[in-house]
Amino acid sequence: MQYLDIDSWNRKEHYHLFKDFEDPFFGLVADVEISQTATYCKEKGYSLFLFYHYACSLAVNQIEAFRYRIVEDKVAIYDTIHVGTTVMRPDHTFSFSFIPHTDTFEEFQWAGKAEVDRIMKISGIGINENTSRTDAIYYSTVPWVTFSGLKHAKTFAFKDSVPRISFGKIYTEHDKKMMPTSIHAHHALMDGYHVGLLFDNFQTLLNHPEKIDS
Repeated sequence: MQYLDIDSWNRKEHYHLFKDFEDPFFGLVADVEISQTATYCKEKGYSLFLFYHYACSLAVNQIEAFRYRIVEDKVAIYDTIHVGTTVMRPDHTFSFSFIPHTDTFEEFQWAGKAEVDRIMKISGIGINENTSRTDAIYYSTVPWVTFSGLKHAKTFAFKDSVPRISFGKIYTEHDKKMMPTSIHAHHALMDGYHVGLLFDNFQTLLNHPEKIDS
């Protein structure tokens, strides 16, 4: 981890404007096509849930702004951002989880399956030192709703700068499988351009799942 030189940053004024807002997060929702990835995972016997999380994690780590976090009035730049996501149990409760980002999907899938197995054996919301890490993206999946908008619960007493990414119910349109994706980010650290870049990177990876698995 290193720290950004805020004084020489071209977004210095943007940072100082938005960093003390009561609610500095902005959000965008768009659909991504997941046809190729869904077919690939079915053929390989992979977890689609874990595969699109890994694809998004790859896209996140390609963009420096998504590795920024506000730490004690400084902007930290993490080398690697990991996956913190929700996992649903059969009793319809969910738990937070943590899956480290890895160099290959094979490693990520093993870690992800182990984490899901762990959660199935416990109860409660599962908050621990890993699920609260700032060097992660907070993911969630809402597989029951093809949403076009999304708002997260938030406490203003606790300020954080971790982006939130949510995935919705996959649906078919014109023979294409589409997945709603919501991205919420801290406006002091990035703008709509950076979120758009993430959508583009994510879509490129979903279009070529074999490259993710290589």
